[in-house]
Amino acid sequence: MVNIKTLMLIALSLCGAGMAQEKTTADDSHPPALTIYNQNFFVAREYLPLDLASGVNHVQYAGIAAHLEPDSVILRDPAGRSLQILEQNYRNDPISQELLLSFYEGKAIEFQIQPGQIVKGKIIRSGYVPSSSYAQGYPQPGYGQPIIEVDGVLRFGLPGLPLFPALTGDSILKPTLNWALQTNSPGKFDAEISYVSGGMSWQADYNLVVSDNPAGKSDLLDLVGWITMRNQSGKTFENANIKLMAGDVNKIQPGTPASRAYGAMKAMAADEAMAPVVTEKSFDEFHLYTLDRATTLHDQETKQVEFVQGMAIHAQRIYVYDGAQVAQYGYYNLEQIRQDSSYGTASNPKVWVMEEFKNADTNHLGIALPKGKLRFYRRDTDGHLEFVGENMIDHTPKDEMIRVSTGNAFDVVGERKRTNYHVESSQRWMDESFEIRLRNHKKTAVTVRAVEHLYRGANWRLTEQSDPSKKTDAQTAEFSITVPPDGERVVTYTVHYSW
Repeated sequence: MVNIKTLMLIALSLCGAGMAQEKTTADDSHPPALTIYNQNFFVAREYLPLDLASGVNHVQYAGIAAHLEPDSVILRDPAGRSLQILEQNYRNDPISQELLLSFYEGKAIEFQIQPGQIVKGKIIRSGYVPSSSYAQGYPQPGYGQPIIEVDGVLRFGLPGLPLFPALTGDSILKPTLNWALQTNSPGKFDAEISYVSGGMSWQADYNLVVSDNPAGKSDLLDLVGWITMRNQSGKTFENANIKLMAGDVNKIQPGTPASRAYGAMKAMAADEAMAPVVTEKSFDEFHLYTLDRATTLHDQETKQVEFVQGMAIHAQRIYVYDGAQVAQYGYYNLEQIRQDSSYGTASNPKVWVMEEFKNADTNHLGIALPKGKLRFYRRDTDGHLEFVGENMIDHTPKDEMIRVSTGNAFDVVGERKRTNYHVESSQRWMDESFEIRLRNHKKTAVTVRAVEHLYRGANWRLTEQSDPSKKTDAQTAEFSITVPPDGERVVTYTVHYSW
C-alpha cells in the first residue's frame, strides 16, 4: 500500500521550499526588458523589491535564467542609493530525482515497485552528475548509473519509484542568485538587476514576391521581413519590452577574458524606455530594432513578428556565366597555376540567375536590414505563388545594393573552351585564347554577364576580343552579351601574361 503520509510530507516539503525560494521575485510593476543578440545570448533587465535593514542583508532571487553568466550581473538602485555587494552566489542545480538521490547516498529509502508493494533500498551510488560536468567532458561511462542495495544484493538502476522523506534545507526549485548586501540607506526600494545570459537568439527572414514590371524590363518585388525569436533560456519573461541587436558583436567564449558584449550590456542597462512604435536605429556600431509592444516570451517558445514591408521595389534580374571551374585547384599557388596547362580548362555549363536591388528610400525600402534568408516567389499563370529560390544576405546598411543568386537558369546555358595556349618560359610570357558560347532557349532576349578570371598572372592584357569588356578588379574581366531569343552568341578573346 502506498505510504500516503510520506507522499503528503513530500508535497508539503516542496510547497514550503517553493515559498522559501520565492521570497524575492521580479517586480510586476516594472516589466522586464530584453535585448536579444543574433549570436545566441541576450541582456535582461528586471526589477525586484528590496527591504534592507542596517547591517548585512541576505537576499535571494529565484527564477534567474538558466544560462546566466554570473560575472555579468549588475545589481543597483536606479535612484542612486549606495548598494554594496559583499557576496554573490549563483545556484543552478534545481531539485531533481537524481539530485535528491545524491542527498541520501549511504542511506536507505523506500521504493514503490507497484501500487501496494514497497521495498527498502540503500543508495550506494546516486548516479547524479552535475550538468556542468557534462559540458566539460568529465563524466566517465557508467558513472551516471545508480547502484542500489536491496536485501543485501547490489543492483544497477532503481528498483522502483523512490519515495523521499523530505527535502534538504538548501534545496532550490529554480536557478537562484543569493546576495549578502549592505547599504547606508536602509528601507524599501525597487532594485534593478541586469545580466548577460545564453539561450536566446533571433533571426531575420524575408519573403519576396517577384512580378514583371509592365513599364520596363526590370522586376518588381514585394518584400515582407519577419523576425523569429527563440527562447531556450529556461525562464519565461512576462510582458517584456524587447529590442533586437543586429551586428557582429565580439562575444568572448567561456574561459577567455571579459567581452565587449559586457560593455554593451552596461550601456543597454542604462538605456531609456522603448519607443512607442516599431523603430530601427543605429547604436554604437550596430543597429537596434524595437518591437512595437510588450510581449510575453515563454521558455522554449518560438515567436515571430513582422518588422519591415516594401512594395513595388525595382529590381534587376541578372544572368551571370562564370565558366571556369577552378575550385578544385584551391590549394594551388601562382607558380603551379602557370605551370599546369590544364588549369581552368574545365567548363561549367550553368548560368546563374541573380536579383539585384538597392536598399534605398527611393526604392520603397531604405531600412538597415539584418542578415537573414531571402525567399523568392513568383506567381504562375494561374495566380498561385511558386517558390523560385532562396539565399542569404549579410547585414546590409541603408542605400547599399543587394545582389543574391536565386539558382541556375534552365533555358540559358554556357560553354567555355580554350582554343590556343602558347608559353615562352625563358622570356617569361604566355598567350591563352578562349571561346565562350552562350545559348538562349527563351522566347525573349537575355543579357548575360560573362565573367572571366585572368588567373595565370598579375600582369595581363587582352590583345584580342570579339566584344567590349570591363575590368572589374585586378584579375577579372566581364563581357556583357545580349543573346537573342532561341539564339546563340560566341565571345572570343586572347590574354597575354607576363611575369
